[in-house]
This record gives sequence, C-alpha cells and structure tokens, in this order.
Amino acid sequence: MKLNILATPILLAAMMMGFVGCASTPEEPAAEATPAVTQADADKAIAAAKASIAEAKKLNSEWTVTDDLMKQAEEAYGAGDYAKAVDLANQAKAMADAAIAQAKSEQARNATASEDSSAARKSAAGADQYQVVRGDNLWNIAGKSQIYSDSYQWPLIYKANRDQIKDADLITSGQVLNIDRNASSADVAAAVKHAKTRGAWTLGVTEESDTAYLGQ
Repeated sequence: MKLNILATPILLAAMMMGFVGCASTPEEPAAEATPAVTQADADKAIAAAKASIAEAKKLNSEWTVTDDLMKQAEEAYGAGDYAKAVDLANQAKAMADAAIAQAKSEQARNATASEDSSAARKSAAGADQYQVVRGDNLWNIAGKSQIYSDSYQWPLIYKANRDQIKDADLITSGQVLNIDRNASSADVAAAVKHAKTRGAWTLGVTEESDTAYLGQ
C-alpha cells in the first residue's frame, strides 16, 4: 500500500511534465489576413473597365451585359462595398476585352478576304507583266484579251515602260513589259486619244507627239 501511495506523486509529476511538454509544442503560424480592398483600388478597376468598354464601343462590338455590370459596380462603389465594385468592374473589363479581340480578329479576316478577292480579280484580268515574243508590237499586245482587249490602249504600255522603250515602234523579243492595271478612266481616254491622233511615225525615232504624251 505504501508503494502505491508513493507512486501516486511520481505519476502526477510525470503527467504534469507531459502536459507541460504538450503545451510547449510550436503552434502553426496564423494565416495572413487578406488586404482590404480600398477606394483607390475600386477607382482604378472602374477606370480600366470604362476604358475597355469605350474602345469596344468604337469598334461597334460592345456587349450590353458590360454596361449592366458597370452599373452594378458603380452602385457597389457608392455603397462603399469596394471589393464588390472591383470584382464587378473586372468582370466588365474582361468582357469588353474579349469583345475587342473578337472585333479585331474579324477585321483581320475581312482584310485578308479583301486582299484575296483583289488578287483574284487581278489574276482574272491578267498578269502585271508581259514578255515580248517575236512579231509583237505594242498595238497587238494591248489588244490581247489578257492585257486590255483594246489595241488603242497601247500608249498605256508605252508610258508604263518609258524607262526601257525609247521608240514606241521598236520593242525587242524577250523584253518584260509592265502592264498598268490601275489606269484611271482619264488615263485610258488620254491613251486612246493619243493612239488615234499620233500621226506619222518613223522606226527608231521618238516622235514629238509621243514625247508630248509622256509629259502629260
């Protein structure tokens, strides 16, 4: 019995040491508090959203839901709920940015389609260059269907190649002539008029009427 009585204080002491040991175990660090959203944060978010929405409207690609979100964001701002205002403004900005990206992508596709269409029209109309073969002259070249289908437009070829054609009546096999595909109606009219009123010509000589035409 005495042994039991003596053991009791020892047991109590051991238990107390155990409790002390547990109490000294390091605690996990407390989670850091999330910084509060300030009025300045809300001002910045709303301004950024409005800028994106304005750009989307310029591109005629705005989504009506963005205006609703901005209205809600401003109401939250007015109520002092800056966190909600920032969240709504960010949602509105994301939608506006998506609308902008969509509009620009559509513009790029349209531009590519327009270029392809222009290239197709040019191809159908004919090449931008023509290589002279034996027996050619400006008159019959202009009359070809892939060129102008009108021999009287030969002065257009002459004018477009003035750097390599000194005499309109003298071209050589192998020459690569540029074909003007952008002549205005006035240019065509002037070319036809010159072809019809040019007058007499001499091979190997640059006629004065040709020089006058080139000077127009």
